Amino acid sequence: MTDAKTPPPQVWPTLRAADARALIRFLVDAFGFEEVAVHGSGDRVEHAELAWPLGGGIMLGSDRGGPDDAWPLKPGTFGCYVVADDIDALHERAAKAGAEILEAPYDTDYGSRDFRARDPEGNLWSFGTYRGEPRR
Repeated sequence: MTDAKTPPPQVWPTLRAADARALIRFLVDAFGFEEVAVHGSGDRVEHAELAWPLGGGIMLGSDRGGPDDAWPLKPGTFGCYVVADDIDALHERAAKAGAEILEAPYDTDYGSRDFRARDPEGNLWSFGTYRGEPRR
């Protein structure tokens, strides 16, 4: 018998943040991510996982800086497309929470409803109803 449940995510987009704790609060408040795990002390976040309600998620941590950083991602250089159901409501939520709206909700020629925003760290977020092409 095959399990009909969606498998847990196996690809985790990752980013670094100058102020990881503030970014986590923003992503939860503005976009609706769910905080799953946050490890670290004080202002420093060693590892955090945020789940997306429709599936998948992201991992993030504090910028380490320095030459011995094994994962030297520069804060503010991340970009991601996230599937959402109610784009207009999500856009309104994000705008009220202070997201920089780069493009208000619009309809694409391939049937998606999208909007684009930037978080306080400078990362780019595109939200849309397009779920990708069916797998073969």
